[in-house]
Amino acid sequence: MTWPDGQGSSRFDDAPPWRRASARARLWFPVVFSLVVQGVGTAVVVRLLGLPAPAAAVAMTVAVVGPLALLGARRHPGPVAAVVALATAVDLLIAPEPGPPPVSLAFAVVFGIVRGARTWVVASIASAWVGVLVLAPALGHEWPPGRIVLSTVALLVLVLVGVSVRERRERAVEFRRLAAQRRQSAEQAERVRIARELHDVLAHSLSQISVQAGVGLHLMDVKPEEARAALASIKSTSKDALDEVRSVLGVLRGDDDVPTSPARGLADVDSLVDGVRRSGIEVSVDVAPDITETVSTTVGAAVYRIVQEALTNVVRHSGAARVEVRARIEGGAVVVSVADDGRGPDGATEGNGILGMRERAALSGGGLTAGAAPSGGFLVSASLPLGATA
Repeated sequence: MTWPDGQGSSRFDDAPPWRRASARARLWFPVVFSLVVQGVGTAVVVRLLGLPAPAAAVAMTVAVVGPLALLGARRHPGPVAAVVALATAVDLLIAPEPGPPPVSLAFAVVFGIVRGARTWVVASIASAWVGVLVLAPALGHEWPPGRIVLSTVALLVLVLVGVSVRERRERAVEFRRLAAQRRQSAEQAERVRIARELHDVLAHSLSQISVQAGVGLHLMDVKPEEARAALASIKSTSKDALDEVRSVLGVLRGDDDVPTSPARGLADVDSLVDGVRRSGIEVSVDVAPDITETVSTTVGAAVYRIVQEALTNVVRHSGAARVEVRARIEGGAVVVSVADDGRGPDGATEGNGILGMRERAALSGGGLTAGAAPSGGFLVSASLPLGATA
């Protein structure tokens, strides 16, 4: 059986007890209520009018057919509406005097329209009502015009109620769909952000560790002091990387016990450069003296991560001997560039590092270019608005 949520019986069977009870109540209430109103009301009318036994039997049968037909309204709303409309028409023709209200017809009309059987419903009640108006005079029943108008208006109101309920449900479904879509988009954006943070931290640190480990192995026997310095650098880099990873994961878990590191910014570029220098690459830094106090924390963090990833790519891929890092303010924006004298672009597809740098620049309302430098080597250049807060 299909229940009020439109799903099959297996979903109903798996539902908690309170929900199963609620579903049963919604299923049986229209049936029981209609039976009570129409069955008891018809019995009273039959008794008051003194109908003969055959007519009374037909009237009572018709009075319960509509309510019982509602049991199938959730699975077959259209045919049920047709059956109830026919039963109501027969009842009106048997006992033309005003009797109990056709409650089952009201439920059938609203249920049918809500569950997408509007054509069935409109065709059924229109045919039944026209049939009553045509056959009633032939059977010698005279209905006052006021009753005809009132009944017609009542049918139209039922149809409008059904349409209104259906539209409200459709809006609710669409709202839930959009909310789920927004939630999914937010979750995806958060996953991308976390992946970008972890990539920037780990790629930079592991690149330095790899280079320093190679230096340590090479110098272990011939220059033990320099090898020891390389190992100390590995230890320091590893500790910094672990602290940053813990901070990122703590934010992801919402763990208040995990200390969060202060946001890295332009003031921390020197520490990045020191690590690259220990890899044997000459690095020059040209940062405008007032830039640290001018840019926001958000922009400073974005610049830091862009420089970090650019330097990581230099260490891993360029084979460069020299790198130049520049940061300055031009026209209301921070312009940062990292240029090396290495082999330049190899024509391969951009990797996650450059993609991550572009995303960071875009999130701050800026842009980033990466490619061959005019004088050879590779150049990464980004421009970020000073007022960015993303």
